Amino acid sequence: MDNIEITRAEQKDMDELQKIGRQTFQETFSASNSEENMNKYLEEGFSTEKLTAELNDENVVFYFAKLDKKIIGYLKLNFGQSQTELKDDKALEIERIYVLKKFHGKKVGQLLYEKAIQIAAQKNADYVWLGVWEENPRAISFYKKNGFVEFDKHIFKLGTDEQTDIMMKLQLSSNHN
Repeated sequence: MDNIEITRAEQKDMDELQKIGRQTFQETFSASNSEENMNKYLEEGFSTEKLTAELNDENVVFYFAKLDKKIIGYLKLNFGQSQTELKDDKALEIERIYVLKKFHGKKVGQLLYEKAIQIAAQKNADYVWLGVWEENPRAISFYKKNGFVEFDKHIFKLGTDEQTDIMMKLQLSSNHN
């Protein structure tokens, strides 16, 4: 899996972003959620309008993981006021790291994660944070392994279902306490 490249997604990649976004979300969560709630979220969360606005937002960036030109995963980062919570200028939010199921365990998520940390360093962020569903042990252990610690919880709505996300953060710089 050495030939994976990480490339920034642009406005012209909207359709591909929509496709990988919906597919990975469905693969990750459909078994644990009602079809109705999943469909509602996939429709709204990955609508053309929403993705277009996000791709145009200077505080939001998307990166694709590609293997032989085929998109197998993606990363979404938010800065400043575009963060879903906290909205701290000294923070970077990893909103999404998703990889197609058949490429799980092949270090693709780790490459996307490393890209996020590299960007956090370029932006001089003090810390990186994220929310992860409490019933997604795979993701929780991935972030713990990378040094993240739990600091809070919040509610994420999937259709009509209220779910608890564990909020985790990774302190990057210790030079301003």
